[in-house]
Amino acid sequence: MNKRNFSQNIAFGMFWLAGIVSVLIMAFVVGYIMVKGLPGISLDFFTTSPRGGLSGDGGIYSTIVTTFYMIVVTLVFATPLGVGTAIYLTEYSSNTDSRAMGRLVSIARFGVETLAGVPSIIFGLFGYALFVTVMNLGFSILSASLAGACLIIPVIIRTTEEALKAVPAGYREGSLALGANRWETTWKVVLPAALRGISTGILLSAGRIVSETAIFFVTLGGSYRVPRSLMSGGRTMALHVYYLAMETRAFDKAMSTAAVLVALIIIMNLAINMVTNKIAAK
Repeated sequence: MNKRNFSQNIAFGMFWLAGIVSVLIMAFVVGYIMVKGLPGISLDFFTTSPRGGLSGDGGIYSTIVTTFYMIVVTLVFATPLGVGTAIYLTEYSSNTDSRAMGRLVSIARFGVETLAGVPSIIFGLFGYALFVTVMNLGFSILSASLAGACLIIPVIIRTTEEALKAVPAGYREGSLALGANRWETTWKVVLPAALRGISTGILLSAGRIVSETAIFFVTLGGSYRVPRSLMSGGRTMALHVYYLAMETRAFDKAMSTAAVLVALIIIMNLAINMVTNKIAAK
């Protein structure tokens, strides 16, 4: 017994050590970016747009606007498709007696799992080939949003599926026993119970849109001007950090932009926790 307790304490100690090291690494990275970036942040930094050129002059106003457009438009395309696909795969596909349909569902599941692991640059090249070139949408927010939707749809499908599977089968059986049909059960019973997990997946997908660079490098165009419509080009904050660090060599501005980007991601994660807690409380 003493030997088993000793081995258990060793295992728990290793788990705690791994957790503490992970937190320290995260704190070091965030702290370093904040220390280097905060001195360069001012009101003008948020209210002026980049001026172009190699000097890195100007602020990040246009990149904030572009990032907001990208989040909203991408989620408008991706959320209905991702959630709808997950609902069908979880709630309806198991009720079919057709062997051909069952085969198609298996292929769809395999495709979703495969796409979830594809690097973002592959989606970027696909978006450039299809949306920018073939559909002639050009380097624009619309092209980038469609490519971004392709990137996050598998993530939304997987997280929504897991949220729906976590709903107890008794909820469905009780609703059907009371006379509700399958759609009423899904809409009024299953989805409200799974809303916490679904909203978390959607917000995490929004965070991925904020942090991506490769996919937008070949679809968004990189313009530093404020976008006027969905057909305008632009650059997100993450893409702006890349341009500042690699092309203009304005590392001080890159650090300041990175500090704002990190703060935005932290705020989004806090928002995820608030939303999920409120949904769970209801």
